[in-house]
Amino acid sequence: MMRGIASLHPAYFALVMATGIVSIACRLAGLPALAVPLLWLNSAFFAGLSCLTVLRLVRFGDRVIEDLLHHGRSVGFFTMVAATCVLGSQWLIIGGAWHIAAWLWTIGIILWATITYTVFAVLTVKPQKPTLAEGIHGGWLVSVVAAQSVAVLGTQLAEGFGDRAPHVLLSCLAMWLGGGMLYIWIISLIFYRYTFFTMQPSDLTPPYWIIMGAVAISTLAGALLVLAAPLAPVLRDVLPFVKGLTIMFWATATWWIPMLVILGFWRHVSRRFPLHYDPLYWGAVFPLGMYTVATVRLAQAIDAPVLLIIPRGFVFIAVAAWAVTLVGLIRQGVRGFAAWRGARPAATR
Repeated sequence: MMRGIASLHPAYFALVMATGIVSIACRLAGLPALAVPLLWLNSAFFAGLSCLTVLRLVRFGDRVIEDLLHHGRSVGFFTMVAATCVLGSQWLIIGGAWHIAAWLWTIGIILWATITYTVFAVLTVKPQKPTLAEGIHGGWLVSVVAAQSVAVLGTQLAEGFGDRAPHVLLSCLAMWLGGGMLYIWIISLIFYRYTFFTMQPSDLTPPYWIIMGAVAISTLAGALLVLAAPLAPVLRDVLPFVKGLTIMFWATATWWIPMLVILGFWRHVSRRFPLHYDPLYWGAVFPLGMYTVATVRLAQAIDAPVLLIIPRGFVFIAVAAWAVTLVGLIRQGVRGFAAWRGARPAATR
């Protein structure tokens, strides 16, 4: 058991991200029978992972530092921010619990500031660095998802702050624009790596779907800012710009979907790369749910009900992907428990 805690991947909070956004997608798509149970299940996931993370930090601090210094694993810490804020959105939309969501937003902001400047500062000043081909991957865009998740939850909470709503929305606008700029920086490096360096099936790790998820959540944040414009003069002043950039984000997310499907076909069918459970696959489930939610909110923001055709079908893809990945998690847990029980007598002797 302690070995599993020691090796816990920093990106495991993607489990909470995926479960939360699929729950919200079900709520918006008219499937409340799934949305509510997923809220409680996700709260349990979040509590469990938080406890394991604290235990890992206390008992295996050296392993945490190793992850922090690793170009591939360090960005996984950003899933903690996104998970906290997605769970907050879940409690707000499904549970109607504004105060719980506000506390989670506060925690999310603290985590975002701490993790953002720690991870990027450490990776900047470390003396030994990998090449671009070895160090960059789609998971780096979780840093964008983290920033946009803070903007999403804050925008949804803004009205509850009363007279301070314009100030909250101004901060969310700044976070949204900063996250969008970060996407442009990182996706440029990823696109360059994908198109100008030789690719192996092992290079396309599951989080490469975050390439789409990062612009999907950027779409969601932008759409919510458009819907909140009556609450803040600054949003009304830049409304055409916000709408245009939001539509661009959605178009980019839509463009990526066929490309990612093709790359997945090449990886698993053409090159026969084995498909088995990996905690990183939760990072592939999240974009499917996020694209569903983002498209619903975009349709509302720009008054384009024709777009609602997409989430009505896409939500079932997201639920199916979540269910398959959960089965993989359960099977791995059962095998791990069986191996642990089998090892106990030998250890006792």
